[in-house]
Amino acid sequence: MENDNLDRSRVIIKTSVIGIVANLFLVVFKAVVGLLANSIAVVLDAVNNLSDAVSSVITILGTRLAGRKPDKEHPYGHGRYEYLSAMVVSAIVIYAGITALVESIKKIIYPEVPDYSVISLIIIGGAVIVKFFLGRYVKSVGEKINSGSLISSGSDALFDAILSLSVFISAMIYIFTGISSEAYVGVVISLFITKSGIEMIKETIDDILGRRIDSDVSKAVKETICSIEEVHGAYDLFIDNYGPDFCIGSVHIEVDDTMTADRIDRLTRKIGESVYKEHKIIMTGVSIYSRNTKNDKIAEIRSDITRMVMTGDKVLQIHGFYADENEKTIRFDIVVDYSADDEFFKELCKKVQDKYSDYKVFISKDYDISD
Repeated sequence: MENDNLDRSRVIIKTSVIGIVANLFLVVFKAVVGLLANSIAVVLDAVNNLSDAVSSVITILGTRLAGRKPDKEHPYGHGRYEYLSAMVVSAIVIYAGITALVESIKKIIYPEVPDYSVISLIIIGGAVIVKFFLGRYVKSVGEKINSGSLISSGSDALFDAILSLSVFISAMIYIFTGISSEAYVGVVISLFITKSGIEMIKETIDDILGRRIDSDVSKAVKETICSIEEVHGAYDLFIDNYGPDFCIGSVHIEVDDTMTADRIDRLTRKIGESVYKEHKIIMTGVSIYSRNTKNDKIAEIRSDITRMVMTGDKVLQIHGFYADENEKTIRFDIVVDYSADDEFFKELCKKVQDKYSDYKVFISKDYDISD
């Protein structure tokens, strides 16, 4: 796993360096063209490229910090540094957008006439092409190695290509019609830059708070677990994210009540190995639900209780069912929707207990955290 993380860090740093070089190249040429042509839109586009370069620098720093080995104070590693660096990048983007908006409004109030040349138009057109291919490259690398920072940078670069194209079009409009739309294009660019920064910071906050497990990932992990012989069901899957490429999980599995501790031990180890091999998720806990075997009466009780609790739309699933005829106990878990309150749960427990008064019923409430 350590080698995988090292390779991933190298790819992120290499891609970010390419982004820095490309953006600095564009900054110089756009700034020169913008100042010579007296074009606020081109100058603001150069500022946007500069913020992209700074963002790539912060991405590199965040990646280096995130790659530090676990220690006594941080036993789960430092992967969440990537989220902190993404927060800083988002703040820079928002600041750049607001600054650009202020400058554009000033140009609307106090307009200046732009002066484009053939060379300036060629440079602006070339910038569109560079940002387009840079964006595609960075985003594809980010998707390949699951790097949110690179995906955001790549998407931002593709959007920058569209904005640069709008600057080019506004320049052509001025040349052929004499109508100057520079400042207004600058307003549009600044608003899109700000919007992009807000979306980036929202995504990062969701990661820090702990977002819902992707349904496809959850289903795939459960399918891997259930494909192992002796596992009759996988439930209550938890996956904690300690960085973009470091996840720790736990799960409940249902097995026959005749299994010995030795067989369960071998089974849980096999589950951990299979899940990590297929999904790169470290399973730190595999809990057990026992399943009644060869008892028709209990099968009927389970079917009846399932019908009772699955009425309506507030109970999403029942699992972990086990009835002990000797101790006269019934226990099971239900997965409820977030709209189900405590009163609903109490009424449901009473309903089942009243129907099966010969048994002591234990119901545990789980919330819908995966699929």
